[in-house]
Amino acid sequence: MNKDNTTYVNCPTCQKQVVWSKDSPYRPFCSKRCQLIDLGDWATEEHRIPDKDITEQDLWSEEDLTDFAGKH
Repeated sequence: MNKDNTTYVNCPTCQKQVVWSKDSPYRPFCSKRCQLIDLGDWATEEHRIPDKDITEQDLWSEEDLTDFAGKH
């Protein structure tokens, strides 16, 4: 019995199967192109790590307005 221990992953950009090994320089991506597409998505914030929802109250408070008014 000869078991194949090769691990495959799907490219996050195009879903093509990629061998997970040191011989795959762009892993988990299939190519430099897919790697750069993903980087561009992070740069334009198409991908982001979720944070709590920001509300209007989080953006402004009465203390902020008092501090702002007192600096004039």
